[in-house]
Amino acid sequence: MYDHDLLVVGSANADLVIDVERRPAAGETVLGSDLAVHPGGKGANQAVAAARLGARTALLARVGDDAYGRLLLDSQRAAGVDTAGVLVGGAPTGVALITVDPSGDNSIVVSPGANGRLTPADVRAAAGLCHASRVVSAQLEIPLETVVEVVRNLAPGSRFVLNPSPPRPLPAEVLAACDPLIVNEHEARVILGAAGVSEDPEDWARLLLAKGPRSVVVTLGSEGALVASAEGVSRVPSVKVAAVDTTGAGDSFTAALAWRLGTGSSLAEAAAYAARVGAAAVTRRGAQESFPTAEEVEALASGEGGSR
Repeated sequence: MYDHDLLVVGSANADLVIDVERRPAAGETVLGSDLAVHPGGKGANQAVAAARLGARTALLARVGDDAYGRLLLDSQRAAGVDTAGVLVGGAPTGVALITVDPSGDNSIVVSPGANGRLTPADVRAAAGLCHASRVVSAQLEIPLETVVEVVRNLAPGSRFVLNPSPPRPLPAEVLAACDPLIVNEHEARVILGAAGVSEDPEDWARLLLAKGPRSVVVTLGSEGALVASAEGVSRVPSVKVAAVDTTGAGDSFTAALAWRLGTGSSLAEAAAYAARVGAAAVTRRGAQESFPTAEEVEALASGEGGSR
C-alpha cells in the first residue's frame, strides 16, 4: 500500500561550518578554521539519515537553482532518497552558518531562503506523495502553515512525527496529529511557556502530553530520552560515546525513531534504537556525512553489550 516508509517534509540547507576555540561575544572577532560546506537542513538531514538506515525515504522540500541546491540534491540521491518531491527555484538555497566549539557543541544561524517558499500549495500538489507514505515527519524550518497543510493531507492510518525546531507555539490541529512530538529541553520550554517552570523533564513530558499530542519524546542529550503516552512516562537510557560534533544528531534521532515506528516498533523500542543512531552520529564530523548505516548501529549495540 505504501511506496515509502518515510516522507520528510522540511528544510534543505547548505551548512557553512567553522570550528572556533570559543564563540565570539558581542562586538568581538575570533579566528576560526577553514570554512567547510556540508549538505544540511533538518529535512534533508532526516531524509538522508533514514535512507542510510535502509528506509524507503522521500523528501518534499525546496532548494534554489544554484550550486548549493545541486549539492543538496546530489547528497540526497547518493543516500538513496527519492527526490521527486524536491522543488527547485523561487529563492536561493537556504544556508546555515554554524560554529562548533572544542566540546562539539554548536551555534547556528539559518537563512531560510527557498525553505521559506515551500508553501501549502506545494504540499497539496504532492498529496500523492503524502498518501503513499507510512510515516510523515516535519520540522519548523519551513512555514508553519505548510506544516498545517501536511497534517491536513495525511493518509488514513499514516503517522505524523514533528520536531518543532526552531520552536514556536503550535496550533491545536498540529499538536493533535503528533505521534510523537519530539522536543529537546529548549524546545520543550518554549512550547510550554510559563507552564514549563519545573526542572523535572518528566513533568515537561506530562505537560506537553496534556497539550494534545498522542505521544511525546523529550531528548536529554547525554542523559538519554523520555517517552510519554497515555500508558505513562518512561526513560530511555543514553549510549555512552565520545562526542566529536553534535551537528545533525537530533535529526538522525528523529529519522530513526520515525522509521522504526512505521515498522511496528513501540515508542520506547523506537526511541532506544534512535538513541543508538544519534550516538553513532556524534562520533563523526558533519551532519549527513556522520549518519550511520543499520550495520554500524548494530555494531555499536554489540559493542555496548561487550563493554558492560
